Amino acid sequence: MPLIALTGGIASGKSTIARRLAEHGAIVVDADQIVRDVQAPGSAVLDAIAQTFGPEMIGDDGALNRAALGAAVFGDAELLSQLNAIVHPAVRAESKRRFEEALSADPNTVVVYDVPLLVEARVDDPWDLIVVAHAPAEVRKRRLIDVRGMKEREAQDRINAQVSDDRRLAIADVVIDTATTLAETHAQADALWERLRAG
Repeated sequence: MPLIALTGGIASGKSTIARRLAEHGAIVVDADQIVRDVQAPGSAVLDAIAQTFGPEMIGDDGALNRAALGAAVFGDAELLSQLNAIVHPAVRAESKRRFEEALSADPNTVVVYDVPLLVEARVDDPWDLIVVAHAPAEVRKRRLIDVRGMKEREAQDRINAQVSDDRRLAIADVVIDTATTLAETHAQADALWERLRAG
């Protein structure tokens, strides 16, 4: 079973590639969804966040107040490190469980781990292939403004908060250029799929 790590900066087209590979039959495990799942109301992770950052991190509905938590840790490396120490081990354990579940259902399946923070948190895991979705920062900033409705400063801050493109590209086995058309991105994802199936 090939275990593929798919990463890329914010607005790099990573989700587009993941959807295309899923259409071909890959099992996509979404790191962002796992983060939400392990922080669900009543979870040990959510309890630890409230103990570390204060009870105001939990909303009236018992769910994580993402805006409050984001505001608390954004730009503060020490607090972000504390948060990561709570969340990352739980995400690692749950993602491993999902990889094994997919493998036990079909040993020949292709599992794609859609993971924004690969360089920051999971680069040394035993991936069969690391795929990086890449578009220049200016292109991604324009997408954040045009598609997600961000202000220019917010978009730039989000990009600046992530590791550099150079650091992501340095770990890539495959780079999919997403700066052009959707059709061209799909064509590159299709070629990757053919490579994976050919073994």
